[in-house]
Amino acid sequence: MPGESLTLFIPMILMLVFFYFFIIRPQKRREKEVIAMRESLQAGDHIVTIGGILGRIVKVKEDIVVLEIGSQKETIEILKSAIGTVSKKKDVANASVDGTI
Repeated sequence: MPGESLTLFIPMILMLVFFYFFIIRPQKRREKEVIAMRESLQAGDHIVTIGGILGRIVKVKEDIVVLEIGSQKETIEILKSAIGTVSKKKDVANASVDGTI
């Protein structure tokens, strides 16, 4: 009888280990990378927001970033949490011409 109850719990334990190593752990690593990226933002960086807006950072505040967008150099304020990626200047310029982002 004691051996039977142990064999019932082994699949559950294996599933928990699987979820931890293949789902939970990589997600936490990705969250740390995103937080580090948003904390390292500087004026002059070219970014792409999660909504697809391309722009250059003019000013960084605590939780807000002022972006310069478009050919008219309009400025908008967005939350740091809305920033998807930081790109090099030529990457953003090529993406806007090619439409690849």
